[in-house]
Amino acid sequence: MYAEKIAELKGMTDEQLGVLLKDAKDSLFRLRLQARMERLDSPSELMRNKKLIARILTIKSLRKLEQARASKNGT
Repeated sequence: MYAEKIAELKGMTDEQLGVLLKDAKDSLFRLRLQARMERLDSPSELMRNKKLIARILTIKSLRKLEQARASKNGT
């Protein structure tokens, strides 16, 4: 399942990743707020959202590095 999720994320465009990142950050904020105010139904959701955000940011930074290398080699 993990490899499928990574492959799915890598297949997304930068715009799609941006939207997914925003949604994940919003969801993490709500979960943290809910954790402070009341008991969470599923505390593991916090960790899942954090990991999703980290994966998205990693993919975005890898793409930036690839673009920088391509532009450096292209000149």
